[in-house]
This record gives sequence, structure tokens and C-alpha cells, in this order.
Amino acid sequence: MKWHYLLVGALFVVSCQDKESFKKADDAEEAGTEFIRASLVGNYDKAKFFLYKDSANFNLRVLDKWKAAYDAMNNTEKSNYHAASIRPTKIEPSSDSTTWSYTYYNSYKKDTTTIRVLKVNDDWLVDLRDLH
Repeated sequence: MKWHYLLVGALFVVSCQDKESFKKADDAEEAGTEFIRASLVGNYDKAKFFLYKDSANFNLRVLDKWKAAYDAMNNTEKSNYHAASIRPTKIEPSSDSTTWSYTYYNSYKKDTTTIRVLKVNDDWLVDLRDLH
């Protein structure tokens, strides 16, 4: 009977270790940077943590497409993304202080991208609906 307790305890420890805990961002820049870095290294659980959950699930669908593209990459390309630096070019608030524009490129693919970072219920989250 004691082995049942050991088994349940071991399963609990393993399940807790599988789930990463992520720290909430203190500001828009940190949320954007954490989201971008997670996307570059293929940590889509972390990227999802910093993603704004919109009612139409648009953001989640975009992130799922990014993940599928990342998963299809060869190891060399993944390694290049892992090693890439994030180069912010402009991070600025919009007319209200709850929405920020974060423009950046990464040192591997030098395409400039702009994402929005929103403050929702004291959480800074990335919104991809106006991605460009």
C-alpha cells in the first residue's frame, strides 16, 4: 500500500516539474522582449504566457502558425534564431499609457516587425492583431 503513495508522490513531482512558471512582465518593454525571445528560441509555452487572449483567438492562431513554421525549420536555422539578438528600434506608448508599440528586428533575419503590447488587468501582454 505504501508504494501507491510513493507512485502518486513521484507523479506529482514530475508533473510539477513539467510546468514552467513564468514571471509576469513589469512593463511593456519586458513583455515584448520576453515574448520575442521565447518565439526566437521556440519556447511557445512561454510566448503564449505573454500573449493577449483575444475573444476571436486571432493571436493564438497567429502564434500557432509561427510554431508550425518554427517546427518545420532545420536545426541550423533554429540555431541561428536561438543566437539572434533582439534589436528594438522604437518602443513608445500610444495616446493612452496602456498600449505600447514595440518595433524591432532580430540580428539573424533583419526584417523589421511591430507588435502591440497592452496592459490588461495589470498584466502586460502582446497583441498580434495589428502585426506589421
